[in-house]
Amino acid sequence: MDIATIVALALYFILMIGIGLYAWKRSTEDSEGYLLGGRNLPPAVAALSAGASDMSGWLLLGLPGALYLSGLVEAWIGIGLFVGAVVNWVVVAPRLREQTVRYGNALTIPQFLANRFPDQAIALRVISAIIIVVFFAVYSAAGLVGGGLLFESTFFEGEVLGVSPYTAGVLLTALVVLAYTMVGGFLAVSLTDFVQGCIMVVALVIMPLVVLFGDGAAQSAAVLREIDPGFLSLASDMSVIAFLSLIAWGLGYFGQPHIIVRFMAIREGGVETARNIGLGWMLVALIGAVGVGVLGRAHVELNGLELENSETIFILLANTLFHPFVTGFLLAALLAAIMSTISSQLLVSSSSLTEDFYRLFLKKDASEREAVTVGRISTALVAVAAIVIASNPESGVLALVANAWAGFGAAFGPLIILSLTWKRMTGAGAVAGLVTGAGVVMAWIALEWNSSFFGGEGVYEIIPGFIAAWLAIWLVSLATAKDGEASPGIRAA
Repeated sequence: MDIATIVALALYFILMIGIGLYAWKRSTEDSEGYLLGGRNLPPAVAALSAGASDMSGWLLLGLPGALYLSGLVEAWIGIGLFVGAVVNWVVVAPRLREQTVRYGNALTIPQFLANRFPDQAIALRVISAIIIVVFFAVYSAAGLVGGGLLFESTFFEGEVLGVSPYTAGVLLTALVVLAYTMVGGFLAVSLTDFVQGCIMVVALVIMPLVVLFGDGAAQSAAVLREIDPGFLSLASDMSVIAFLSLIAWGLGYFGQPHIIVRFMAIREGGVETARNIGLGWMLVALIGAVGVGVLGRAHVELNGLELENSETIFILLANTLFHPFVTGFLLAALLAAIMSTISSQLLVSSSSLTEDFYRLFLKKDASEREAVTVGRISTALVAVAAIVIASNPESGVLALVANAWAGFGAAFGPLIILSLTWKRMTGAGAVAGLVTGAGVVMAWIALEWNSSFFGGEGVYEIIPGFIAAWLAIWLVSLATAKDGEASPGIRAA
């Protein structure tokens, strides 16, 4: 690797750790500061933090890789996500910001649910915390896989000190993320997300434009049609089930703790501004990712290049089209996408372990300083679990993200929406929805019905999980609520 590329990446790592140290001085004295940044995030920081922690390495690896292989039809994933994000910002964000404060100043999603449904407080906190830790270990592993692929494709060949390039990438990514997350907490994660979000969107604008102007639009379109006449069609050979499985990604937004926790931390009165910034950023980023996958396929074909793993098309373009220093910047954008999500997921996992296990069962009177320390230890433990899961180089980024996304979307999505909007929802209904959503998703994956459903096409597990959870909440709430009476949490407000 060229020295200029190494310098650019080194500067990026130094910047991330520097932000962590800055945040350490500003917001790690108590739990609210460490876990939510004192609920005082500026709208722009909250918006880009939500976006960057949402998109992850999936935006620069998984989505372009899917488009590279299958064509524009895979863009329906991005369309579904954008629609889901719009509804999330409009319906969930303002209500969650207000109600988490109103119900006991809840610092975590499990804590909010417990305060909202006090008759099932323990069950909700424990079950939701378990789901968060388990699925986030898988989700964080997807990011570490991305870091491993980056090192394996770019930095060096062969083992160094007995460690493969892939393993070195996984470990270095995890260590840098741990450094600024453990030190600076939520504020460090949010500020680094803001910087990383800016880097990501610039990279996703620059790269497809360079490819397009270099190869030419007409020539690129012609070679793609030679590969497959329907490559540039949004509806090429797509069944109803395939369409629903792609667009259903949008259902996952309502239940992603690492995204919706940003809504809880926005400065009072800043939700609308954050929404506009966040959705604008997301639209540009998704269009850029689509361009990387589609135009990247044309570039590879036109120039006789070889690409073993479609999920590394961004890395290939960065290494072959740009000056080494710019390549370093583009690879930093990839690391930014990976690290922003991992840090958010680790922090949410540690907050659940601290607030919903340690303070609930082990030491209820733990001091604020002790709680912050336990949070840092919990962050490291979840990271170790993610490293173990990511140790397999054959793991697919998109597959891991899809499983975790579905798990959270089905378990928490209907639960969050209905808890914020339906007054007749009960604690028993909340528990039923949480267990049903997670259980259906895990069973669907175990039976491999997401690959083949009774000999036919696979159905994305979020669809049955989301529907089953919604029905469970509705039916059990109607069966357990007193006539004409709202749930205890609403009544007490």
